[in-house]
Parts: sequence; structure tokens; C-alpha cells
Amino acid sequence: MITYIIIAITCLVSVAAFNNRELFGKLKFNPYSIKSNNEWYRFFTYGFIHADWIHLLVNMMVLYSFGRIVEAELVQYFHEKTSYYYVLLYVSSLMISVVASYQKQKDNIYYNAVGASGAVSAVLFSSILLYPKGSIMFIFLPIPIPSPIFGILYLIYSAVMAKKAKDNIGHDAHFWGAVFGITYTLLAKPLIAKNFAEQIMSYFN
Repeated sequence: MITYIIIAITCLVSVAAFNNRELFGKLKFNPYSIKSNNEWYRFFTYGFIHADWIHLLVNMMVLYSFGRIVEAELVQYFHEKTSYYYVLLYVSSLMISVVASYQKQKDNIYYNAVGASGAVSAVLFSSILLYPKGSIMFIFLPIPIPSPIFGILYLIYSAVMAKKAKDNIGHDAHFWGAVFGITYTLLAKPLIAKNFAEQIMSYFN
């Protein structure tokens, strides 16, 4: 349920920003504005706007595919009716995933980044720990991609695109989001590491 709410809010805000460049400018991640004008809200709002339709659709598709798994698994692990831990994972990963970019670019007035990529990456890698047998389907591929393989490909793509850094997409956030997603999940419930190892070993039995 929470995953659907996040997707709905993100789509609504992103589409509004597509048609309103002033709104886009106010919400985007701009380290210089954060430092100079104390606009700390940008650590979170950038995750609800996107560079274009493809950027939005890819992020929301990945979140839809893996967010429901993480939400359900965390509810089960912590015996909750709604997942406080899932909301905390998503919201905190928005900020944590761009801290490195902030430190590196806080004096660069021209650096901008947008997109839910950091939080989505955190959810993806949390999902890999919680349910490594998961997979994702693409319209142009006839077979599902196992989530661990997709995670590796996702990071490779992010590393390549981060070097280009010309599309206003927070590719650096992909990597740090992944690191945070893994760390957060293991710290929240260390038992998950044992369950992950057992599921991986079952592949070879």
C-alpha cells in the first residue's frame, strides 16, 4: 500500500514539474542552494521530480517491482500492520544517497540532480537481501531478470552514466543508495543475513 502511495505522489509531482520549470527549479537537488540558502528540504524533494518521462517510468517500474516485496517482508519481520521501517528506509535513503554529492558539489552553482534513484536503489538492494529469488520483467525482454543480476547491472549502468554527468540524473545516488539499502536492512534485522545466505545456498541444492 505504501509503495503505491509513494509512486502516486512521485508521479503527480514529477508531471507537475514537467510543466512548471519554476517548480522544478525549487525542488531539484542543488548543493550550492542548500549551502548558501539553507534550503535543506532539497535533500528530499529532488526525489519526487524527474528529468523526463523515461527517467520517471524506469524508476517507478523498479520501485513497483521491488518496493512491494520490501514492504511486505519488513511488515512480516517486524510484525507491523504498516511498515514504519519501510517508510524510514525510503525517506532516509533520499538524503543519505546524495550526501557524498553534496560534499563534492556544494560550491558548484551549476550542479543539479533529480530523481528517486537513490531511494529506489536502496529498496532494490534491500529486496535482494530479503528475497534474492525475486526478478524483474521488461517489455522488450522475453525472460525475467533475477534481482541480484539486475542489481549488478543497475550499478554498472550507474557508474558509467555518473562519469558523463550531463543529464541532471543523480547517478552517484544509485551507488550510495545501494550501500545504504544493504546497511540499513542488515542493521534493522541481522537475522536477514542468515536468511539471505540460506536462500542463496538453496540455489545450489
